[in-house]
Amino acid sequence: MTINQTQDELIEEFGLFEDWADKYEYLIDLGKKLSPMSDLFKTEENVIKGCQSRVWLHAEMQGQSLVFHADSEAIIVKGMISMLIRVLSNHTPQEIIQADLYFIDQIGMSQHLAQTRSNGLVAMVKQMKNYALAFNAIA
Repeated sequence: MTINQTQDELIEEFGLFEDWADKYEYLIDLGKKLSPMSDLFKTEENVIKGCQSRVWLHAEMQGQSLVFHADSEAIIVKGMISMLIRVLSNHTPQEIIQADLYFIDQIGMSQHLAQTRSNGLVAMVKQMKNYALAFNAIA
């Protein structure tokens, strides 16, 4: 599945809910389904700077694809990072670098997140793209 196909799938899923209380509940459910991250990766160097709550992000190449692992202490943030992982993980660094993450605006995240959470979301995207740039440079 392409990055855009996954984004479209998320847009469709969030479109099933009319009010934001239900969308937040779904976001929390997504966070609960995030695969557990090994404690080995919960290090200071893997903490994303710019997030209000602690978010750990680890990336590794598996074949030609970049695979992300993440966790957060905050359940909403865990849901946000789980969506980003679903969209970006298992793609080549070049695909991740070039990705236009339109789903964030389309599902209304930009308008409904507090400023600090919105800043954190931007920091998560930036860190994932930075990993892609780094792995692309050594590929």
